[in-house]
Amino acid sequence: MHDTGTDTDAVTVRVPAKVNVQLAVGGARPDGFHNLANVFLAVSLHDEITATPAETLRITCAGPGADQVPLDRTNLAARAAELLAARHGIAPGVHLHIDKDIPVAGGMAGGSADGAGALLACDALWSTGASRDELLEICAELGSDVPFSLVGGAALGTGRGERLAPLELGAPFHWVFALADGGLSTPTVFREFDRLTPDAAEPEASPDLIEALRTGDAVALAAALANDLQPAALSLRPSLADTLAAGTAAGALAGIVSGSGPTTAFLAKDAEEAERIASSLRRSGTCRVARTAHSGVAGAAVVRVRAGGRAIG
Repeated sequence: MHDTGTDTDAVTVRVPAKVNVQLAVGGARPDGFHNLANVFLAVSLHDEITATPAETLRITCAGPGADQVPLDRTNLAARAAELLAARHGIAPGVHLHIDKDIPVAGGMAGGSADGAGALLACDALWSTGASRDELLEICAELGSDVPFSLVGGAALGTGRGERLAPLELGAPFHWVFALADGGLSTPTVFREFDRLTPDAAEPEASPDLIEALRTGDAVALAAALANDLQPAALSLRPSLADTLAAGTAAGALAGIVSGSGPTTAFLAKDAEEAERIASSLRRSGTCRVARTAHSGVAGAAVVRVRAGGRAIG
């Protein structure tokens, strides 16, 4: 082991949620994963992860749904710290505090975001000097959605979703996210997908959807939204159909289950319309809460550093 050689007291990283505007899913592979064509958009709901030196690895969490966040080694933030430390011969002594604002177990990659955020925070705290490629390698080891949490913006994920190709994004898109009570287990949703879709085709990204992102055309994007996991999520949670109906009745251009659910995402024509749809959804009784957000946001980024007891940035 070696000394990290840093006098940094704390590093805070902000990292965004995501919505899948296309999730095309192939059949199960021999390793249990599925090939995907997964078009990610980062949206303006964020978690913040603060890393401070500690004798041992410790996780704490505050914010909505914090009681559902594991505080042991199964948390991707803990695993990120351990993987980075192992690569650089450092003891993973760090306290990682997660301020949650991304819905927990909501299909918006909150856990993946925390993994990417913790990785970047530890890299800065320990001055490991890891390259972007090394950080992305560790992200891919942590999970399929984690690399995108680091990158942000818009991207096409292939393989099991971890191989990213950036996509051009025109004007920001405006969204409403309706949160359901309770979560949906991603592995359970994929098992239901396999049951419902025994002959799944090889997944392909939609050229129309990629063009809609490039031009910032919300109406064209609405027409191209697609999620192959949506029938499985609706099979496991039929009440989501009521939420989707309420959002489209309120004027959304389109509605879709986000990832493996149970959060539903609604595309609005502008920010004002998004607020109106969110208010209508809250009154509908079909969801626990409705949040607005926009796309066109960056991936994980250091937002505060404290060194020698003095805040920087």
